Amino acid sequence: MYNDLLWVGQLLLVFSMIMICFRLWGKNGLYYWTVISVIVSNIQVVKNVQLFGMDATLGNVVYATSFLATDLLSEFYGPKASKKAVGLGFFALLAMTVTMQFALLFEPSASDISQESLQRIFGLMPRIAFASILAYVLSNSHDVWAYEMWRKWKPGKKTLWMRNNFSTMVSQLIDTLVFTLLAFWGVYPKEVLISIMVSTYVLKWVVALCDTPFMYLGRHWYEKGRIPELVPVSPQA
Repeated sequence: MYNDLLWVGQLLLVFSMIMICFRLWGKNGLYYWTVISVIVSNIQVVKNVQLFGMDATLGNVVYATSFLATDLLSEFYGPKASKKAVGLGFFALLAMTVTMQFALLFEPSASDISQESLQRIFGLMPRIAFASILAYVLSNSHDVWAYEMWRKWKPGKKTLWMRNNFSTMVSQLIDTLVFTLLAFWGVYPKEVLISIMVSTYVLKWVVALCDTPFMYLGRHWYEKGRIPELVPVSPQA
């Protein structure tokens, strides 16, 4: 129950953070958050917890907000802006992985207290990073494409929930399957791996549903002219 409450609290916290980024810095704020979400989620994912009676990895909530960021970008600035966010996330993850592997190569001094902890967390990073990079690029590229497809087929404010949820839920499935199999195959017993895969997707699915009100909040801010870029690239009716 304690973990469950923390998870809900984290959900509200990260959604609030991404909307603050959008409200204060507009398109650039969503780019900032994309980088933050990719880095933080790939550190959190090495920790396993019990959530709602299921084995799950942390990072699901933070990572899922990257899809909200690309959906907001697609809605108000067009697919080119979303693709740029995917590229920034890719580079951020690659840069973190490379720089942290160099950090681990340095011999610690006798007074150092962090090497063992860093090794435990970031020693797994190359495999996790490869799995995450591939899953991230495939799933977010699909999300950008699917969102634009739904937007063209069902434009307008009334169907905002449809393109937001339909594009994200399929993309989350792609991400979960690719990442879990590549990152944890052989690391955990099969039953644990399946449990992580199912729980991860269910939790991401819940997050996708919960981000819909924030999409409408973003639309409200846009219509009221409260976003720094007052006229988006592709305004929608």
